[in-house]
Amino acid sequence: MTDNPTEEMEQIMACYNQGLEKSRLSRGIEKLELERSKEIISRYIQGSGLVIYDIGGGAGVYSGWLAEQGHEVHLFDLASRSADMAAELNQQLTRPIQSIEVADARQIARADKSADAVLLMGPLYHLTEREDRIAALAEAKRLLKDGGILIAAAITRYGAMLYGLSVYGRDNQLINEDDFMFMIEREISEGQHVRPDKYPGFIARSYFHLPNELQEEMEAVGLEHLQTLAVEGPVWIIPTFEEKWSDESSRNRLIQLSRQVEEENSIMGMSPHIISVAVKR
Repeated sequence: MTDNPTEEMEQIMACYNQGLEKSRLSRGIEKLELERSKEIISRYIQGSGLVIYDIGGGAGVYSGWLAEQGHEVHLFDLASRSADMAAELNQQLTRPIQSIEVADARQIARADKSADAVLLMGPLYHLTEREDRIAALAEAKRLLKDGGILIAAAITRYGAMLYGLSVYGRDNQLINEDDFMFMIEREISEGQHVRPDKYPGFIARSYFHLPNELQEEMEAVGLEHLQTLAVEGPVWIIPTFEEKWSDESSRNRLIQLSRQVEEENSIMGMSPHIISVAVKR
């Protein structure tokens, strides 16, 4: 484990520069994350011709999808390998992403009030100090036009614990491992995810939000919070997820169940991810 900022950043960059993000949202329960995230984004970004900044856009999954709808999309990501993968994707699009840049979410080289919408679908995961998350949200606010929409994703506080208790932790018997228990104890008490060396497949150094924290952080920079929604909800925990997802009828029912409880505060913490939406007045 490490709490050394330099080592933490090296771990984060190594994670994304491996190129694993290119296929992450097409595997396992991440497929539900992708479909539900698109569904939520589509409620606020409609039509075509909007200027959208996808900050922390990774390999371009959301940027490419929105560009194909006719929006002017600009992707920014801290990892150079992610930017390279987005560029590779861009060559396959009939309506390409307008620009792809390596950049820090806290400092984007664009003019004030130049975007109709800003996506932060990843940066808040790895900004482990509140002041840095506030800086990224304030930068998004600066970039937004009046009336512009911010859509930001966060990892929830209890996801790793629930993973260890679910069928997904079965093979490793995670709850019987001291390193795993120490990890989730800190997540639960502080929101700080520090990955033990023995779990290289786990997400790199991160901050795990409580559902109400993301709203509070948005409001702290002067944005008007509209909604916080559970992305997957509790349905990801189903033991036969792959089987159900491969059947169209069952897949639609999983998505429907996620949608039905997306605003239910009593179980929101069971969702691995949340999305908060805010507007700049």
